[in-house]
Amino acid sequence: MKPFTYERARSPAEAAAAVVRQPGAKFIAGGTNLLDLMKLQIETPTHLVDVNGLQLDRIEPLPEGGLRIGALVRNTDLAADERVRRDYAVLARALLAGASGQLRNKATTAGNLLQRTRCPYFYDPAQPCNKRRPGSGCSAIGGVSRQLAVIGASEACIATNPSDMAVAMRVLDAQVETVKPDGATRRIPIAEFHLLPGETPQTETVLEPGELITAVTLPPPAGGRHFYCKVRDRASYAFALVSVAAIVQKDGTGRVALGGVAHKPWRVEAAEEALPRGAAAVTERLLAGARPAPDNAFKLPLAERTLGAVLAAARS
Repeated sequence: MKPFTYERARSPAEAAAAVVRQPGAKFIAGGTNLLDLMKLQIETPTHLVDVNGLQLDRIEPLPEGGLRIGALVRNTDLAADERVRRDYAVLARALLAGASGQLRNKATTAGNLLQRTRCPYFYDPAQPCNKRRPGSGCSAIGGVSRQLAVIGASEACIATNPSDMAVAMRVLDAQVETVKPDGATRRIPIAEFHLLPGETPQTETVLEPGELITAVTLPPPAGGRHFYCKVRDRASYAFALVSVAAIVQKDGTGRVALGGVAHKPWRVEAAEEALPRGAAAVTERLLAGARPAPDNAFKLPLAERTLGAVLAAARS
């Protein structure tokens, strides 16, 4: 691990200003992803700004309904919150499907949204990786791609987003609240937050330099039955090959998003019109344009079967 300096921020705006002021600075909260990457020298921040003291760890009701989830709310606390379990069960289930109890106790809401890909080539500094070293190439293309993207990828990167929570947030139409170094704030729809790789896979979100996530807001409850189904190689401590987050109403309509298949949580609202007709009709639209590699072509029928199991459970 390379040397770095450290400070504790006293306000969100101060934290954002501190990061933008010093080149190579990073925020740190739970550190469950950042510290691992620092040990491998994939991330080499020169300065860490600790945001744990900013009192962003509350879950609060919104006047118009819905919830405001502070950026520092730990994954365990979010999954256990009575309001989340009752009204946003897909989120609680997605959180409990991720990582381990120890990691959930430390990991934060904002950190979960910002965690980096688990592509094995990204984690191996000896391998070319455009996400880690822009312009060096993508070792995953033509390599071992079992875990990697089948849709939304590019000639520069076929990595997947590893977050379970983000898939649930996408199906819930969450919004991300931020503060910039000049103190300005904005709200970003979760659909626009993560970026596809294109020619710049190193740019993973729409956040500007120094911009700090302060909260995630959920709209009023959508009702219906909530499901999160995660298919993985092991029953725990494994990232999704395919995951399905779904909210299904009594009349068969609803929403669906996929994890494990793309560089961001994958949802196509137009495909949801086909939900009453079954999984095949939905996935035909949802995964239109997919370009799997030989190693991961199985993800296409796996996504259809997993969604089919969810819809069967919704009818039961």
